Amino acid sequence: MAIVGRRQFISALGSVAATWPLVAHAQQVGGMRRIGVLGDIAADDPEYQARYAAFLQGLQELGWTDGRNVRIDARWAAGNAADTRKYAVELVALAPDVLLAAATNAAAALRQNTFSIPIVFAQVPDPIELGFVASLAHPGGNITGFTTFEPTIGGKWLQVLKELSPGINRVLLIFDPDNPSWIVYVRALEAAAISFGVRLSPAGIHDASEIERAITTFAGEANSGLIVLPGPVNTRHRDLIAGLAAQHRLAAIYPYRYFAAAGGLISYGPDPIDLFRRAASYVDRILKGEKPSDLPVQQPTKYELVVNLKTAKALGLTIPQSFLATADEVIE
Repeated sequence: MAIVGRRQFISALGSVAATWPLVAHAQQVGGMRRIGVLGDIAADDPEYQARYAAFLQGLQELGWTDGRNVRIDARWAAGNAADTRKYAVELVALAPDVLLAAATNAAAALRQNTFSIPIVFAQVPDPIELGFVASLAHPGGNITGFTTFEPTIGGKWLQVLKELSPGINRVLLIFDPDNPSWIVYVRALEAAAISFGVRLSPAGIHDASEIERAITTFAGEANSGLIVLPGPVNTRHRDLIAGLAAQHRLAAIYPYRYFAAAGGLISYGPDPIDLFRRAASYVDRILKGEKPSDLPVQQPTKYELVVNLKTAKALGLTIPQSFLATADEVIE
């Protein structure tokens, strides 16, 4: 069990698709390859900086340095769905050798604009369900990458909430309806909710005011909990969400460690920084001539359980020592 500290990692279709092979060949002859990156959170967000630094370091370890033998064009939409779609068009028009989609909505937007330029996604929960790939082992088409969660993760989130607060019988789910991945999580949670004796209240949110309204309205009854689904809007407003959960004394579970670091009670999910580092290996292989259709979709190799003990005490929750012993990190 790691106490407080975590390794710090902030270092460093149409005509366009048809013309891409010719442009790409010209770029290769000139010696400078080109990568397009489409992200869903703000460029100045520390989490973005850590993920992008991991991707750049992964590339550098494989022999690719931005400005030397590869040019990287990055766009970051800061949780704005319209900007995600706009930037996808811009990046495809640049005709890069390969595109990195930093999240589900980015992958969907890029896929809508090209079926020929290779796309590597770094965070998609269920690419088969979302129609991105034919299978994990044989993706087919021009897209492959790294998944974030198995579909059964919803059951695990509910299980953890019930372990920490057994009396919970109603749970608010907040998600961004513009992010196509939400349906994957909600279906998994609905399938598991009956066995846990929990009634779910899904709430689509787009901004801070809708987040505040959804949580404040829901929190009026006892035995209530909160599950925060992955997505750029929730990531952008993680401090607000954690603060509202504490204010209304809601036991809450989050998908990534940085939510717990922002004051959230508990998080359970993969390490996105590791996914971005691994995504660099697929970008490298595509730049060296492999096809995305031949690169199997890979799943997370590790899930992190992080408990914010300070928040638990503020909520009046006693975390069993046996539960703490299973945590990867305890924030005190």
